[in-house]
Amino acid sequence: MALDLGNLMDRSDEIWEQSILPSLSDFIEIKALSPLFEPDWANLGELDATIELFCKWLDEQGISGMSYETHRIDDLSPVLLVTIEGSGPGEVIFYSHLDKQPSKPELWSEGLHPLRAVRRDPWLYGRGSVDDGYGGYLCATSIRLLQEAGVAHPRCTLIIETCEESGSFDLPPYLEELTDQLGDPDMVVVMDSGGPDYDHVWMTEALRGLVSGTLSVKVSHEGIHSGNSGGSIPSSFRIQRILLDRVEDSATGRVLVPEMHVEIPQEVRDKAIALRDVVGNSIWEQFPTVDSLRQASETTEDMIVAMNWEPTLSIIGADGLPSVQVAGNVLRTNTDLKLSFRIPPGVDSEVAIDSAKKILEKDPPYGAEVTFTPDSCADGFHAPSLDGTVSDAIHEASMELTGLPPLVTWTGGTIPFMAMMQGKYPEAMFLCTGTSGPGNNAHGPDEKLHIPSSKRLTVALSATISAISGNS
Repeated sequence: MALDLGNLMDRSDEIWEQSILPSLSDFIEIKALSPLFEPDWANLGELDATIELFCKWLDEQGISGMSYETHRIDDLSPVLLVTIEGSGPGEVIFYSHLDKQPSKPELWSEGLHPLRAVRRDPWLYGRGSVDDGYGGYLCATSIRLLQEAGVAHPRCTLIIETCEESGSFDLPPYLEELTDQLGDPDMVVVMDSGGPDYDHVWMTEALRGLVSGTLSVKVSHEGIHSGNSGGSIPSSFRIQRILLDRVEDSATGRVLVPEMHVEIPQEVRDKAIALRDVVGNSIWEQFPTVDSLRQASETTEDMIVAMNWEPTLSIIGADGLPSVQVAGNVLRTNTDLKLSFRIPPGVDSEVAIDSAKKILEKDPPYGAEVTFTPDSCADGFHAPSLDGTVSDAIHEASMELTGLPPLVTWTGGTIPFMAMMQGKYPEAMFLCTGTSGPGNNAHGPDEKLHIPSSKRLTVALSATISAISGNS
């Protein structure tokens, strides 16, 4: 049965305005920190509250053949499984998450707050709006549109977790326990990505992995007057600098852990040049840098490759350092730094983190107490090519909805679920997409969802899912 994408677009607009945006605004108001950032998540009940809110919304959608259940294994964060019986052949798994990153309200612009939804077209501001609160709403609505249009669709399962921002360390036991319910998918759809602009429909071909941990250096049991200790006791901060030089060249940013690198083929560089020709300088211009800052790479295509296919190190947190205002002239007992490595697809994250630990802890400078404690480990992902029928459906929908062909990109971020599912379902197709884009500031201040492209992607996804059941 042929799809009337114009009618589907009208309905998508109505459902987003009347139903999705109000519920998503309520979701933004729930803090719902991921377990890594809130150890007391179970007692707070905020992760459960996000699931309850989404289920309440599902109850109002009139989706036929739908059932859902919240699953709990021991003291792990909960997982919601939504099943929609198919009216045509095929099986699809949709994935999204409801947990959030922390935020500092004081860093948000005037009139905005991480826990208050604010609409300033074309944006909906608020923590979790684009990462990844909208995902479940969009996926369920794509099936609702097909049902309302009388178009056959495959059996669909939505798996929605609450630990993604922590590295999905609670998810593997659920994937094992729910194997029978998940079935044997023809396609896995992940709604937690995007692209370099809001004009195209973007498909993410590759994602980097992530390994992180805390590097701790201790030199004394109590603080010592810096006049007495300076020149005799090496500072813990200086030792941190020495250790960091073991894993990163500070002059170039190149990561020095061999196990974190892969060979980058010419095909990747050619695709980077093609992406450069489409997006120009917009990738760099989206970043809120100071006016004088220069990019780390010489060319745009080098930057695109570096952001997606090379490892990088970020220092994302510190302990043992008082604020500048209250810092006394004391040699501190310790300096602890949170290290976050992004690793390219093809790197074994467990091997990489073990290697980093050995490099950092070996022969501690000056005999200081040095420990590296890993806390997150996730492989990257590289997608196989899509089936011809599905690829054609995405192309035709994109051309009709945007006037532009869909494009493939890479994402320097990490979605641990992707590598997990690729290992579990090696024959399945993978569609990693979403409406993240320039300036959306996921994880940062002023996080926001681009509403028009989200409405449009809902319809494009309907067309894609319909193709699995043989519709065109």
